[in-house]
Amino acid sequence: MKKTKSAGLLAMALMMVLPACNSASTDTAQTGSAKPVSKEAVKLKMWGGVPPESGPQAVVDAWNAANPDIQVSYERYVNDDSGNLKLDTALLTGQDVDLFVSYTGTALKKRVDSGVALDLSRYAGEYDIEAKMGAAAKDWQVGGKYYGIPTVRSPFFVWLNKDLLDQAGLKVPTSWTWNEMKEYATKLKTDSRFGLVQHLEVYPDPMDSVLVKQGYTKQGGGSNLDHPLVGDWLQLLNTMMNEKSTPKLGEQLTTKMPVETMFLKGEASMLNAGSWIFRSSNNLKDNPRSFKIAFAPVPRLASSQNEYVTRGGLGDFVSINAKSKHQAEAWKFLKWYADGGLMPLAAGGRIPASKEAKADDALKLLLAGNDSTYDIASLKYVLFEDQTPIYSRSVPQQVMDLRREEYEKFFLGNQDAAATLSSMVKRHNDFLKTNK
Repeated sequence: MKKTKSAGLLAMALMMVLPACNSASTDTAQTGSAKPVSKEAVKLKMWGGVPPESGPQAVVDAWNAANPDIQVSYERYVNDDSGNLKLDTALLTGQDVDLFVSYTGTALKKRVDSGVALDLSRYAGEYDIEAKMGAAAKDWQVGGKYYGIPTVRSPFFVWLNKDLLDQAGLKVPTSWTWNEMKEYATKLKTDSRFGLVQHLEVYPDPMDSVLVKQGYTKQGGGSNLDHPLVGDWLQLLNTMMNEKSTPKLGEQLTTKMPVETMFLKGEASMLNAGSWIFRSSNNLKDNPRSFKIAFAPVPRLASSQNEYVTRGGLGDFVSINAKSKHQAEAWKFLKWYADGGLMPLAAGGRIPASKEAKADDALKLLLAGNDSTYDIASLKYVLFEDQTPIYSRSVPQQVMDLRREEYEKFFLGNQDAAATLSSMVKRHNDFLKTNK
């Protein structure tokens, strides 16, 4: 009896379904086409340190409009200690990260060691990173391998108030030393204006420009942090502080001195920084200025230009999460992004590194219609013409920390130059012994 009832119910169900199927078939025959089966788009999330409104949102909007099958969203993290910890936590705990940007070699190596950055060796035949980006890309290798692509040129240079230079009869330098920078700062300072201000991030660059060339360790072994030019830098900058042509470090630390704002307000004649300042210098509403800005290479400690290398190289290293479920789609996006898709970021000072991207387009975005407020010839020189060999900072964070702690003691007046150099060497040697 139960079998009979079940069979009856099944027959009734089939009678209800079959007409619907026949109807669908009839509709297809009458119209000559069926609605395409909707395929859900693959969704990728990219994490980076640049504010969305400074280019990243325009980048993903352009990609998404052209690629309905692969949709990308952007997650901003602040590029500081807490922000990097947030990204690292997301990567290690399997949160929604398909692509991510590392801004230092130290941060990248940590992520490679954690197994979250995909080895791109599998794609070597599809995309030649060094042919596209230049030999400087090698600075980002870890163990001889690429775990992503460096996507932007990261030039560092000196911003100059050209009006003040003209008034003082000073030329825009194309090659100069720190002693010459000191002379400029002395001539350009007043009671209400510094000759030179610097971001704390670039403070140790003169040391690195020496030690990248001469070696962080001596040929016979042991730390080279007491190289004579390092001592020269300590004494020269300290003299500038005492002569008030540059701020004392203690004052800069305690007041969290807004050095780029000071420069743009005319409260400093020169600023040692990089291309990221364009985000502020082009914002004439919040940073109104009447003077023209010129540009010069970062000066050298070495007397000979042949002995000099300068910080720059490539940056914004974009990796694919090794745990991403959509690595093929992420790779497709990354190639497009690196070869010019990131162009909207040029408005904030991030110049695409790839030879596939057009320099003129980048320069136009960089200036944001404010060409008349810049000395274009000097800008083109520091961006595209200066042939000084470049390096990307790759000093271990522990070494960065120990030497900063020691040179801060010196500039704060808590120890002399000899003790500073001796302490840096001792602490560096201790680090080398424990990290063989």
